[in-house]
Amino acid sequence: MTQQTSGFFALGGMPLLDAASAYAVDTWQRSVLYADVMRRRGNQYQAHLAEKVPNVLDFAAQIVMSGLDLPRPVNYGLARIAPAEGVPCDPRKRPFVVVDPRAGHGPGIGGFKAESEIGVAIRAGHPCYFVGFLPDPVPGQTVEDVMRAEAAFLERVIALHPDSEGKPAVIANCQAGWQILMTAAMRPELFGPIIVAGAPVSYWAGWEGRNPMRYSGGLMGGSWGTAFAGDLGNGRFDGASLVQNFENLNPANTLWGKKYSLYANVDTEAERYLGFEKYWGGHVFLNQVEMQYIVDNLFVGNRLATAELVTSDGVRLDLRNIRSPIVVFCSNGDNITPPPQALGWITDLYRDDTDVLTHDQTIVYAVHDSIGHLGIFVSASVGRKEHQKFESNIDLIDLLPAGIYQAGIADKTAATANAELAGGDYVLSIQRRSIADVRAIVQPDPANERKFAAVARFSEINLGLYRQFMQPLVRAMVTPQSARWLQSVHPLRINFECWSDRSALAGVVAAQAEKIRARRQPVAPDNPLLRMQQMFSDSVMRALDGWRDLRDAAAEQSFKLIYGAPWVQALAGLGADDGRPVRPHPGVAPEHCAFVAAELGKLRASTGEGALAEAGIRALFFVHRRRGEADERRFNLALQLFEPGYIEGMEIDGMDIGDFRQIVRHQARLMLLDQDAALAALPQMLARAAPDAIRSFARALRQMLSVPQAPSAGEEDDLQRMLTIFETAALKQAPRKPAREKPVRTT
Repeated sequence: MTQQTSGFFALGGMPLLDAASAYAVDTWQRSVLYADVMRRRGNQYQAHLAEKVPNVLDFAAQIVMSGLDLPRPVNYGLARIAPAEGVPCDPRKRPFVVVDPRAGHGPGIGGFKAESEIGVAIRAGHPCYFVGFLPDPVPGQTVEDVMRAEAAFLERVIALHPDSEGKPAVIANCQAGWQILMTAAMRPELFGPIIVAGAPVSYWAGWEGRNPMRYSGGLMGGSWGTAFAGDLGNGRFDGASLVQNFENLNPANTLWGKKYSLYANVDTEAERYLGFEKYWGGHVFLNQVEMQYIVDNLFVGNRLATAELVTSDGVRLDLRNIRSPIVVFCSNGDNITPPPQALGWITDLYRDDTDVLTHDQTIVYAVHDSIGHLGIFVSASVGRKEHQKFESNIDLIDLLPAGIYQAGIADKTAATANAELAGGDYVLSIQRRSIADVRAIVQPDPANERKFAAVARFSEINLGLYRQFMQPLVRAMVTPQSARWLQSVHPLRINFECWSDRSALAGVVAAQAEKIRARRQPVAPDNPLLRMQQMFSDSVMRALDGWRDLRDAAAEQSFKLIYGAPWVQALAGLGADDGRPVRPHPGVAPEHCAFVAAELGKLRASTGEGALAEAGIRALFFVHRRRGEADERRFNLALQLFEPGYIEGMEIDGMDIGDFRQIVRHQARLMLLDQDAALAALPQMLARAAPDAIRSFARALRQMLSVPQAPSAGEEDDLQRMLTIFETAALKQAPRKPAREKPVRTT
């Protein structure tokens, strides 16, 4: 009888009273510890606000240049990161410049952890710099002022490293990505390779049913709301509102998941949670004129992706002007910057691969399978893998010829062939891709573009009406005091300020938490009540996810119904939908077509120029064309071709990595443009070289084409064809025996 009764009062094989008692104690302790972590968060928030230059950098840094001292001052600054302990900075290595996003949060996310963009660069011995900003903008500063400040920072970095092997490599995250691309289009001569991570550039792009954020501008009637918010802020736009937009994308995580994860794992998650909340709660401001420019020209107008922006001094911000390789890193799991928005500018600007070739532009893209938006910058696993391989191979990326490529990163195992030629635990491979491949990812939709074009037109109308009839009244009513009060009652700020040491019961909670940590009694993992708690949490998450999906689907359908209506498009001045794009493609402009024709003419005229170095690279591209993929091992071996003494008899005095890059890029363009003509010119190019140098280069070609695996049958045939051309040229150049002189007859 006793046995039956105890079984009846058991739960999951554990006596009910024991399970409930252990769970109750654990719940009480976790609740107090959770409250104490939130108290510490409030204290951290107050201390962070009091800092003169608030940031979340995990590295020591020294200010090199302040944007406040520029002719057009801005709230940005350039800092040099201290070298890693035990790793001296190599002045010959290319400097890295990490630019942080100013999109509502404070600076430092690029160096938030040891395994980060900054951490990878300094551990490799590169000089490293960081571009951050102050919480408050300089009154009157504009987006163009910030661009010119970024150019001035790069000029300073270049001046500080005269012996560097290349121009600075720039890493720009999120908002900083499109801003750096604008700066590079304005001043392309300042930049080495550019890595843009999670950067939205083509704002109209997106996958149907998956990217609802792009519809928000249209559903709000355009950018008049931005002007209204800036007026209420007395000329400043509150970055907390941008952060709130990001949080609204995932209500399950915002309202429940993030806090529940801390509560459920409070013994191990506290420090990680506090570290991230320091960044997440570091809200900054933008000038009203800055935010209005961004919304009108990028979010709603989408003018950067189609080369429609022009600076105050008449420079068109055409991303096709950028001559440095552009590495685009995005993720399928990013709901803020999905791959179509990160890559859509490529299809917006280029019609085909010849267009890319003509502009001599190199674009490398990498698409992560699942990491979220912030994980692109802060995930330790991404830092150890993607960022480590991009940064350690930055000189190889700089050598890539014009074209579009996809980067892949695979594990390096003990069985990996020629593993010594690839550093770290992974191997970077590069595959040539085409505009068609990018288009398959972006999935451009002309019908959808008509809807966004209608939004852009109505935005202009609504903004004009607001400025004409409402703005004078709003500005007359707003005072600096009312603006500060509105900022202080923002829900996100209240969330951080409502609980800290300033609260009445904070001391009691802190003391109790200290006692609990000394005698913590965590519940057993197999406690059935703990499993029920997790099941309840999962159900809450599913419910909130379901509500989000319904909300997003309703927003998408509303957008389509409103802006897809023929009469709405007619009012926007778009005319009847005849299947043509709503705006001409930049690639069909008459001046662009003339530029393409002139460039192709100059390229063809240079087919016979060069000597052994140019001929060897040309031969290498010919044999390698069948494989379609190369990894860093082959690139590292190719670099050895131009080390002094590696090719006997080849004069390379004075050639640096920049000269080598120009040879590689030019020969690749010639091979892509007209392969037959390029190969036909090889004998006359080799005629300018010495026989020993020709044969030495031929042996090096044979060695390099055996890495990482032996050439295929087709590659072997192509290689033999090139070796025959080289040997024939060497024989023709061989010194001939002097002819015997005929005796002179005397009379």
